[in-house]
Amino acid sequence: MSEEQAQQIGERLRSARRRRGMSLRNLAGLSGLSIGFLSMVENGQRHLDRTGHITALAEALQIAPSELTGQPFAPVDPSTASAHEAIPALRLALMGMNLGLPPDQGPPAGPPVLLAERVVQANRLYHACEYGKVAAALPRLLGDLHAAADAAPPARRAGLLRLLADAYHPACTLLLKNLGYTDLAFIAVTRAAEVIAELDDPIYHALSGFFQTHVLMSAGSPVQALARAGQAADEVERHLSGPAAHALLGELHLIRATCLTQDVRRSGAERTREVNQHLAEAATLAALTGETKAWHLNFGPTNVGIHQVSLNTDLGRHGQAVSAGGGVRPQILEAPGREAAFRADLGRALAHLRGRDVEAVASLLAAEHVAPQRIHANVMVRDSVSDLLDRQLPSHSARDLRGLAHRMGLQL
Repeated sequence: MSEEQAQQIGERLRSARRRRGMSLRNLAGLSGLSIGFLSMVENGQRHLDRTGHITALAEALQIAPSELTGQPFAPVDPSTASAHEAIPALRLALMGMNLGLPPDQGPPAGPPVLLAERVVQANRLYHACEYGKVAAALPRLLGDLHAAADAAPPARRAGLLRLLADAYHPACTLLLKNLGYTDLAFIAVTRAAEVIAELDDPIYHALSGFFQTHVLMSAGSPVQALARAGQAADEVERHLSGPAAHALLGELHLIRATCLTQDVRRSGAERTREVNQHLAEAATLAALTGETKAWHLNFGPTNVGIHQVSLNTDLGRHGQAVSAGGGVRPQILEAPGREAAFRADLGRALAHLRGRDVEAVASLLAAEHVAPQRIHANVMVRDSVSDLLDRQLPSHSARDLRGLAHRMGLQL
């Protein structure tokens, strides 16, 4: 690096820091670099030529590294990378687990309550979008649950099978779907269906249909997905007792509405009408159940409001989507994945409205702040970011958007 390049990078660093209103002390604390080193870089007296330093400063300033170096720079996302690194072990675990086959390990020590706590934690990590952590934990958890169920006396086996189904979804099935491993998500939901078949529980059968619908949607088959969700809803309605069943029926109305937004056999007007019917049914059920965590999900009035935004966005009713989002407070769910989805869909809708580009960028950045692993893997968000990159934006918004694009691995 020449002295002239070092001077230019120093000036870019100082300019970016001042635009953020940061002192050298603040930047040092966020980046893990010393104040003295940063001062010398800004004055062109030290070279900024280490990848780790450039990445640390870009992350602290929330900009693309190219804003500092003036050159393209390979994106770094260690948290998402850790999730993908854990997939081979999870793939082998899913391929090797079948009820009725002797497990290759003994049951874990301790009472079933310890396994139940691990299932709750896995689903909590999924909803927090800690994809790397949950992906790494699942092979051992699924293996322990299979071994425990195989060794359990008949009186305890059904309870362990329910725990096993709850470990397969949502944590395993939706994790794989969100990371783009639709084939593995299909294996996971099939393994769960095998477990549930032994339970002879109609509500669990319907729950299996709900998650199968998610996988069919991810595979690009909204017609099959809609049919499966309809079958599951019919099954719940025949056995509708208790708040958990009502919550599941509400979730099925929401997923049916989502399927309809992609069903090109219907006209736009027909899709809108049927989507609104399902939303109304879900809202009625949500008023009955209140906010719930049934089935390790988040059904209730807030999730219905989140879907009003996403469904209107997918129908191309962007003004209605933004209006619907005004009264939604997704943070009360304490589920970062749902909050990130809400803010991302709101950003997507805003990007289609004249004069709302700056708000769109802010909403997409807020979504990333809440759950970066989920947002970085979201294809629709990537498309919106790509579109916004081609528009005339104020310098601060353009800079922030380039930072987001870099972190998502988009070419700048």
